[in-house]
Amino acid sequence: MAAKRGKGRQKPLGKRILKYSICAIFGWFALTFAMALFYRAVPVPYSALMVERELSSWFSGKPHEIHHDWVALDSIHPNMGLAVIAAEDQNFAEHFGFDWKAIEKAMAHNERSKRKRGASTLSQQTAKNIFLWESRSWVRKGFEVYFTLLIETTWSKKRILEVYLNSVEFGDGIYGVEAASQHFFRKPAKALRPSEAALLAAVLPSPRRYKANAPSSYVRMRQSWILNQMGNLGGAGYIKEL
Repeated sequence: MAAKRGKGRQKPLGKRILKYSICAIFGWFALTFAMALFYRAVPVPYSALMVERELSSWFSGKPHEIHHDWVALDSIHPNMGLAVIAAEDQNFAEHFGFDWKAIEKAMAHNERSKRKRGASTLSQQTAKNIFLWESRSWVRKGFEVYFTLLIETTWSKKRILEVYLNSVEFGDGIYGVEAASQHFFRKPAKALRPSEAALLAAVLPSPRRYKANAPSSYVRMRQSWILNQMGNLGGAGYIKEL
């Protein structure tokens, strides 16, 4: 009888918690890896950023209409891809998710200036837009590192650029370059001119503050700088070489 009671005895609570925790962690890694593989080829219908904006609108009572039309990279003029690389991440083709030189420069700048500068790559921004919430916490940053490495490992550079261009916020409720192009220029993203692509890229640091349809002098200045950088990178042919 004593032997039978021993066999039926449960494991200590601490060991059970450890077991379930390990299973949960492995399950989470398996799920996120499966999601990355799935989104490697399938359009992303709804991003975490869109979900966050929707929840915020529900709690605040303010309406939030989403405009989002997924298009393949071939249906986006190379000018647009070139513009966001020129504006946000000129070492996109070379790095593995993180631009360490840009990070060092940003840290040095932030130490001596009240106006903070970021150094997020397109890969980091894509990971954040698709999988994560908006926050400046170290916890969020840790998840961002993981998801950035995950998509850099499982996606091509062109796929990262394609997802970025289809998920980035260009204005209140406007997500992706196709919706932005139709809203601001009444044309498909395939027909964007260099100046228009540069203007859209110019608002990306703060798309809910800067307006592509009513550009401030700062946005116009940034647009001009982006156009120059696009030329320095070699023009639209740069995208074909990714």
